[in-house]
Amino acid sequence: MTATATARTRVRSLPLAALGTCLLSFVCFWVAQRAAHVSMLDLSVYRAEGATALAGGDLYAMRATSANLPMTYPPFAALLFTPLTLVGVPEMRTLATLLNLLLLVALARLSLRLVVSLGPAAPLRDGAFWTRPGATLWLAAVLVWCEPVWQTFRYGQINLLMAVAVLWDLTRRADSRWVGVGLGLATAVKLTPGLFVVLLFVVGVLRARGDGWAAWSSWASWRNEWLRRATRATMAFLLVTVVSAVVLPDDSRRFWTEMIFETGRVGRTEETANQSLSGVLARLLHTTDPGLWWVVAAAVVGVAGLAVAALAALRGDRPVAVVACAVTALLVSPISWSHHWVWCVPALVLLATRVRPRWTAGVALVFGSFALWWVPHAPAPVRLELHQNGWQMLASGLYTLLGLALLGLFAVWAVRTPAGDRRVDAAPAGAGRA
Repeated sequence: MTATATARTRVRSLPLAALGTCLLSFVCFWVAQRAAHVSMLDLSVYRAEGATALAGGDLYAMRATSANLPMTYPPFAALLFTPLTLVGVPEMRTLATLLNLLLLVALARLSLRLVVSLGPAAPLRDGAFWTRPGATLWLAAVLVWCEPVWQTFRYGQINLLMAVAVLWDLTRRADSRWVGVGLGLATAVKLTPGLFVVLLFVVGVLRARGDGWAAWSSWASWRNEWLRRATRATMAFLLVTVVSAVVLPDDSRRFWTEMIFETGRVGRTEETANQSLSGVLARLLHTTDPGLWWVVAAAVVGVAGLAVAALAALRGDRPVAVVACAVTALLVSPISWSHHWVWCVPALVLLATRVRPRWTAGVALVFGSFALWWVPHAPAPVRLELHQNGWQMLASGLYTLLGLALLGLFAVWAVRTPAGDRRVDAAPAGAGRA
């Protein structure tokens, strides 16, 4: 009798409505993607990179697909992509879609863990909803329709994998032996997550200075969670980079001495899909190279964004620190395609728990409206982006403008957070409100 009652209780506790809605949303999304005849071009490039690495070819002379796309990632990425050669193209696309759907659920779950468990001890707006078992599924069912997520599936991109690796790392317990590894591996695949490592070092150094010179002893500094995470992330990055150099010596030398400086290989700066400061400035100035304007803007925003993230971290608001760092990386990168903005998932969760619903809905509308594609855009040599009027430039720069606005909001939050609130640092990551 007791066993039967327990079984019935477990069945009733299952988030069946959330699960059913999520599955229905995913099925509709899959059908819509097929109806749109998505090409998954980038996934095909990844497969070609893996095949080239296995064949011992020149990774950075390789071109793949009808778009003649080159490899732009470090050599470690090509080694990571070699398993894609083990299946046929149709099977690869199906598996990639399924994996990305699972990664979206994981990203929603990690975003909830970051915001609910690791934030300051202030009450959450609609707090009961965020702690329900089905909250992750409800979020995934809705956020799968955001433009950055749609484009990630459309191209077969690895953005969700990178975001999950970073958040998985930053929400782990401070005493975990694997802490830092996910962030280091993500940086070895795409360099932009390295800004999180910079943030960890900055916060770690500031915390150590605040604790006095005794904190710089080897044992005391290793107890500093931020320095420990940064050190292990750096070690993981260096390890796989050195291994890649041993396996692919010529490609590694060429990437780290030549390709890393050739940002033009990634794509045209002025493209509408480029939602970084460089893209907005290129369209605003009607030029293919914003030059010094972008360097100055990126330096100012980069320093300001890191300062906001560091201040939030020092005052115990890890969710704001993480999202602010992600937004900063997207803004200052030479190229941030719209699908790189999958960080809208934790950003929207953060906003939904702290601001009024209409403000969260407004931000969600920006990411869900596909508004940046409403303006004239065309591939070279037409370059319609260079002839946009004021309203068109506004629409094609929505993510960048929103990112700047978010940094401003986070700065206000960080300043208003009591300086003595270090609840997050006082306990291992993962502790607190579940």
